[in-house]
Amino acid sequence: MELDPLILSRIQFAFVVSFHAIFPVFTIGLASYIAVLEALSFKTGNPVWTKLSGFWTKVFAVVFGMGVVSGIVMSFQFGTNWSNFAQASANFLGPVLSYEVITAFFLEAAFLGVLLFGRDKVPAGLHLFSALMVAAGTFISSFWILAANSWMQTPAGTELRDGVFHVVSWSDALFNPSFIYRFMHMALASFLTGGFVVAGVSAWYLLRGREVEANRKALSMCLWLLLFIAPAQLVVGDFHGLNTLEHQPTKVAAMEGNWETSENVPLLLFAIPDQDSQSNLVEIGIPGLASLILTHEWDGEVPGIKDAPVAEQPPVAIVFWCFRIMVAMGVLMILFAVAGLFLRAGGRYYQNRWYLQGLRFMSFAPFIAVWTGWFVTEVGRAPWLVYGIMDQAEALTPSLTGGMALFTLIGYIVVYAFVFASGVYYLMRVLFEGMEEGHEGEDEGVERPARPFSAAHVSFEYNQSGKPANEGGH
Repeated sequence: MELDPLILSRIQFAFVVSFHAIFPVFTIGLASYIAVLEALSFKTGNPVWTKLSGFWTKVFAVVFGMGVVSGIVMSFQFGTNWSNFAQASANFLGPVLSYEVITAFFLEAAFLGVLLFGRDKVPAGLHLFSALMVAAGTFISSFWILAANSWMQTPAGTELRDGVFHVVSWSDALFNPSFIYRFMHMALASFLTGGFVVAGVSAWYLLRGREVEANRKALSMCLWLLLFIAPAQLVVGDFHGLNTLEHQPTKVAAMEGNWETSENVPLLLFAIPDQDSQSNLVEIGIPGLASLILTHEWDGEVPGIKDAPVAEQPPVAIVFWCFRIMVAMGVLMILFAVAGLFLRAGGRYYQNRWYLQGLRFMSFAPFIAVWTGWFVTEVGRAPWLVYGIMDQAEALTPSLTGGMALFTLIGYIVVYAFVFASGVYYLMRVLFEGMEEGHEGEDEGVERPARPFSAAHVSFEYNQSGKPANEGGH
């Protein structure tokens, strides 16, 4: 059997991106949360905020490390598997990715060390500043990465001459037609992810009766945040969808499972898209609702998948079902956020065991939404790599063989499995240790960890002033 290097390269990139995406979307939201906790600790001197910040900073460090390791190889793939694309887009993507490293990664890496190990070793104001810089670094990083991805979705500000993209307007290229919507959508997704993870972990601790005061405060903060962010994501998602309808109509048609351009299009709740017959084998929908959502008119016209040649159509079933899973996760997140508001009376939000158990499982909902959302975004533009200009086959490395692509794919799977297992192991140690005071005798003779992740087991005791009592653990 002949191995197709294009299919294998697409699978490899999808695997690497899917693995990596869950880490930045969590750390961006968590970094902002830590910055808020540090500000509250600095202003009030309340040790509860200090304990929360110390605990979640350790979680951030582990997840940040996993994100760095999994993300480094992504840029390598442009050269190994997609060299034609790398050469063609170097005038734009080269500087953008360099700026991301210089302005964001260095900022995060430098101040993360101060945030992790600087408490009680640097002035409190400088420690707060380091938290703010780490949070700012995560957003700067997302700015450059999403600018690059949005340009590939809605290219602007460049001209293709002799097979090479030349930048004619940096402002148009960076702030291309879909950038602002994509950036806002991902920023809110990051806050949702951080908020639901913190809420879920806090709920787990409350069910076990651990650090009740601190986790009540953490849960309360997150529920207030989610109450506003979850509905806001629905609104931003609507604007993002309208923008996609304007610039990538075939993607929207695949999301809706609509094959023929028509009016009064139903919103399909269930369907079995069949690419071969260019139709849906089964359909269950609400009449006219898709037209209303996409055009804000009941009889609005919605483009059909058949408007694009078969060779330029994305895999409809994947896009169709991933979009519905993403929306379902979004609706669930809104329902849980609103339920938290109703349960505030009498403090039931931290006492209702059913609600707390539900929040534990909702910790996974944002990650599922992010995964499926990225599949809609990336699979939905197939077969284009730069939409409407360069397809995936043109972007592939000419000398790449199927055997070479398979070998690297297997290698990535093995390495990433090890990275993920190691990261989860240390993350679980942090979570099970929690914010509680160290075990008896742990504060004597504590040694500096030999490896960075080994710090996960170190307990942090706090005195009444909110400062660590066992400084040897630092």
